[in-house]
Amino acid sequence: MASSRAQEVAEILWELKRADKVATFSSIAGRAGFSAGANGRTVVTCLKTVRRDWSHLQWWRAIKDDGLIEKGSEHEEKLRECGFEIQDADGEAEAVTIASMDEHLMSWDENGKPQTAEEVAAQAQDGE
Repeated sequence: MASSRAQEVAEILWELKRADKVATFSSIAGRAGFSAGANGRTVVTCLKTVRRDWSHLQWWRAIKDDGLIEKGSEHEEKLRECGFEIQDADGEAEAVTIASMDEHLMSWDENGKPQTAEEVAAQAQDGE
């Protein structure tokens, strides 16, 4: 039986698929109402459950907070299959990242409303 956290993550992955976006572990955890854990460990555990119990969901839309993806991994392959342009990560020989990452990232405000990259940048500027 899947945990309530995994169920929440599954719903968010469905939302990401409909929006054709990706999201970071921390954003997904925040949207689901829990902490991502050290290095996103809690989200990774939820993703393992999602892959087992809801194999039709696109788990690869969840990415590490730093945006790095292991070069040659299934994660990279799935993102490419979905049409994301992948490029080598600066200074990381064994990692790649999504080109124009900000255009593809989804985040949510405190009320759960999806935000564009421009809205997130404007909020960050206002907070300075």
